[in-house]
Amino acid sequence: MDGAGVEKARETLNLAHAMVSTMRTNLDRQTVSILVGLCEHGVHPEALATVVKELRREGAAMVSRSKLETA
Repeated sequence: MDGAGVEKARETLNLAHAMVSTMRTNLDRQTVSILVGLCEHGVHPEALATVVKELRREGAAMVSRSKLETA
């Protein structure tokens, strides 16, 4: 990728990260970059959003179970 392409990609990532920050999704810059890349490779955005929500739900459930086991 040439310098202009790199700058364009950086601007796109900055915009995407600003958008998800405004929506208070708690997605970090690296995660946004990965998600944008997946969309650019044809992954359906709504399906991807569903997966992210499910992973968050499962993660929260694991934390809850862990806290119960250590209590």
